Amino acid sequence: MRVNKKYSCLPAEEKGIHIINIRAIEDIGYDQHESTLLNSLSKNPDADCKYGLYFRDGKRKVDYILVYHYKKSSAGKTLARRPQQNDASVRSTKQDQPLPGKGVQLEMGDNEPHMDYHEDDKRFRREEYEGNLVEAGLELERDEDTKIHGIGFVKIHAPWNVLCREAEFLKLKMPTKKMYQINQTHGLLKKINSVIQKITEPIQPKVAEHKPQTVKRLSYPFSREKQHLFDLSDKDSFFDSKTRSTIVYEILKRTTCTKAKYSMGITSLLANGVYSAAYPLHDGDYEGENVEPNDRKLLCEEWASYGVFYKYQPIDLVRKYFGEKIGLYFAWLGVYTQMLIPASIVGIIVFLYGCATVDENIPSMEMCDQRNNITMCPLCDKTCSYWKMSSACATARASHLFDNPATVFFSVFMALWAATFMEHWKRKQMRLNYRWDLTGFEEEEDHPRAEYEAKVLEKSLRKEHKHKETDKEKLTWKDRFPAYLTNFVGIIFMVGLTFAIVFGVIIYRISTAAALAISSTPSGRSSVRVTVTATAVIINLVVIIILDEVYGCIARWLTQIEVPKTDKNFEERLIFKAFLLKFVNAYTPIFYVAFFKGRFVGRPGDYVYIFHSFRMEECAPGGCLMELCIQLSIIMLGKQLIQNNLFEIGIPKMKKFIRYLKLKRRRSLDHEEHMKKKQRYEVDYNLEPFAGLTPEYMEMIIQFGFVTLFVASFPLAPLFALLNNIIEIRLDAKKFVTELRRPVAVRAKDIGIWYNILRGIGKLAVIINAFVISFTSDFIPRLVYLYMYSENGTMHGFVNHTLSSFNVSDFQAGTAPNDPLDLGYEVQICRYKDYREPPWSENKYDISKDFWAVLAARLAFVIVFQNLVMFMSEFVDWIIPDIPKDISQQIHKEKVLMVEVFMREEQGKLQMLETWKDKDKRKGENCNNHSPRLSRSRSGSLSSCHSYPLDV
Repeated sequence: MRVNKKYSCLPAEEKGIHIINIRAIEDIGYDQHESTLLNSLSKNPDADCKYGLYFRDGKRKVDYILVYHYKKSSAGKTLARRPQQNDASVRSTKQDQPLPGKGVQLEMGDNEPHMDYHEDDKRFRREEYEGNLVEAGLELERDEDTKIHGIGFVKIHAPWNVLCREAEFLKLKMPTKKMYQINQTHGLLKKINSVIQKITEPIQPKVAEHKPQTVKRLSYPFSREKQHLFDLSDKDSFFDSKTRSTIVYEILKRTTCTKAKYSMGITSLLANGVYSAAYPLHDGDYEGENVEPNDRKLLCEEWASYGVFYKYQPIDLVRKYFGEKIGLYFAWLGVYTQMLIPASIVGIIVFLYGCATVDENIPSMEMCDQRNNITMCPLCDKTCSYWKMSSACATARASHLFDNPATVFFSVFMALWAATFMEHWKRKQMRLNYRWDLTGFEEEEDHPRAEYEAKVLEKSLRKEHKHKETDKEKLTWKDRFPAYLTNFVGIIFMVGLTFAIVFGVIIYRISTAAALAISSTPSGRSSVRVTVTATAVIINLVVIIILDEVYGCIARWLTQIEVPKTDKNFEERLIFKAFLLKFVNAYTPIFYVAFFKGRFVGRPGDYVYIFHSFRMEECAPGGCLMELCIQLSIIMLGKQLIQNNLFEIGIPKMKKFIRYLKLKRRRSLDHEEHMKKKQRYEVDYNLEPFAGLTPEYMEMIIQFGFVTLFVASFPLAPLFALLNNIIEIRLDAKKFVTELRRPVAVRAKDIGIWYNILRGIGKLAVIINAFVISFTSDFIPRLVYLYMYSENGTMHGFVNHTLSSFNVSDFQAGTAPNDPLDLGYEVQICRYKDYREPPWSENKYDISKDFWAVLAARLAFVIVFQNLVMFMSEFVDWIIPDIPKDISQQIHKEKVLMVEVFMREEQGKLQMLETWKDKDKRKGENCNNHSPRLSRSRSGSLSSCHSYPLDV
């Protein structure tokens, strides 16, 4: 191959990023450091390295893995592995590089294989980046002789001095030698705690980290100057695998690969395909014979198994293995699931109360009594005929199960439950912060994202092209204005699409009800309402599940075009958009049934029509609450069963099976590779990459909305949520331990923006439940009738009071029933549910005074209920302290002990200094006494006597 002095890579436009030009192949090398960057070419893996957990020497632990693709030429040589040159011919990477845009050419011989310049550019960047990692103190080892064809791995090890340096930079709190006694309860509380521990012993995980501790090591931010304070008896275990991988990841993010002005960290290198993956290793295998004990295996046995669903989670071990952020998620999920137990019990009691009192409910008994002979007006024009109210007996009895006085109590209870849950979580969070040494931890600004750096580079290059000298560029609102506009229009369009789909389902319900009403069979006509409701809810469920996936992708795309600066900003904006779209998608059909269905129907002779042909649908005689309950239960259960469980199990299994088929096809090409035992990093590479906790939190937040927002209509919602969460915890645990690559441990002291969303849902739940009780149920009309209109102080006559009369001669032309004698007799007056004047009144069919009395009572109830429950929630918030008393005492005790340690250290230094001064004084006196003449004759000798101890 003949190479000119300069050559260029392919144009940047083809890749969608700015690729700088390379001066010459030899100019991009870097000095290979012996015993640091090693090529692992042995074909049989050494058992001493524990199959990839250690370097080839079996001593240095692998802390992180970088994965890249490489291609082989037709001659069988790897392009990424050129022959080693002499030291004289290897040039430093820090030479001046040409600016982007200055084209050069590469001449090739006719017989030379064609080179992929994109691959060459990636190789050069990898070489420079790895050289910079070596300069940062990391030790690397490359392995391209793997079982996965075309995949290379770079193993990274952080030596002790690098770990100490970075731990000091990151201000990691590490345990010191000082140990202190944790305050224990005394007297009656101690006995109660011991009894509780004995009772709960069978449901405690068999994990050392989960046992109650009586002593704790004092923790302090690591400092190399104060290493004597820390317990360094075992340096190999002082920094655990989670901490080591976190330190290496921070170095990877900070270290850059600089070509011209293009600065790239690991996130940029991953985004541009220079590396295909980067991840820390799992501790080892979790199943199989002769598997060495490790934390992953222990988690699989005591946490990620359905057989231990009744046990507490080993949260401390989860945090030790996955980090604080994931540990807090599972701790929050555990607290939420525990708090659902009392809510489920109360919900079951309320439901059983409805079942026990259904035969004593006077309104439903009156509706089922055929002797009342109440003839109702047709439910649709022409094809529908008159019908008896007693035919809706089953619906009325079922409505009482969820529409009874106990549901009001349950709504108040759930509002207080939500406030108690939030306070309980805050206290639990503070306990975890104390146990995990996160007190005083403050998150620092993260590194810029790869997309943000690319946009800033593009902006700076444009200004350079226009010969404008600027300072360090950053994206302003003007740069992001097109993205903001797209976000606004996109979200409005998606919300409008959701409303349009709900409207389409409404049209389906109306048209299907009219079509089924034409049925000649009485059984068909009697089951019209149930059939229409069930099929419409199933359609809603399917649409919600499909749109959930679509909206998740759209929310991510809308966030990406905004180009947020940091990962935290990206996550918060993504959460806001995804929650907004998914909230609207999940709850719009339920809001329609709760607050809009049956409200704008009109009256017989003056109905409201859609498109001048479809009459608005009405609620059942027992009210819309029963239909709301059906809608809520089917959507909640279907969403949990299909989307949260089947999708979470099925999709990862399918992806894993597809990867297995691809690898099987590759292995069939090379039998020798197939026979080799896989290394740990090869096994982990085949796992699914970690995609963040946003989907996990999102499904739980939506479920929390189902449990709290419409709980007045479905008291069994907490029970179904509890059963789902028992499975969800173990399902998520199994996924994290067995299906996903090990995520990088992230320090966090709270659950972030999700806490504010939970509080918002809790406040909204109070308002929505107040309106459900007031306007959707018949609770307020019953109270008004009982205290204002009842003659004997009972509910007798309530059904007749809620029905208005209509003279059939007042039907509009073409809307009267085609078969007026369907009931066997001629109907003169039919009834419909509304508060209107009778046809024999002067202002016939006008709204009556009873309507305004009921409306005033409903609005008054909303105001009283909302303010009362809000006040009680705030009182609960105020009366329960955020920080448990014992934790605040322990934190104060730690501060006092730390001050004592440093005061003792300062006193020791002062004593040592005084000792040195005394020795210095004695030596000076000895010099004066033993050699006075020498001191006078030779100036400076006396000072030399004093110089030694002072220098020390």
